[in-house]
Amino acid sequence: MASVRMDKWLWAARFFKTRSLAARACELGRIQSNSQPAKAAREVRVGDLLHIKTDSGDFQVKVVLLSEVRGPAAVAHTLYEETEASRESRIKAAEERKAMRNSTPAPEGRPSKRDRRRIIQFRGSRD
Repeated sequence: MASVRMDKWLWAARFFKTRSLAARACELGRIQSNSQPAKAAREVRVGDLLHIKTDSGDFQVKVVLLSEVRGPAAVAHTLYEETEASRESRIKAAEERKAMRNSTPAPEGRPSKRDRRRIIQFRGSRD
């Protein structure tokens, strides 16, 4: 196997839960192959450098192996190598999110009747 469709490889490498989500990400321009926007049908080859934007972060990976079959996570991780810069930026972003979560604590419980009235007044409507 010399090449695989982009959406199949992204699905097999477990960057996306379904092939249709992988194809949709390609349509929206969230996948770049060798610094060029990639369509779902584009062929992925060993050695390609992919930039992948997902909800869990931005990944820069080098394709090491090809697969059309989705397997366990341990096997999927062997399909690519993440660059050191990508790994560091994802860790830094996770630490920033964690710090933000600690700085604004969640309310302790349900709002009281008085709090609810203030929320309604602030919003300006009774929706």
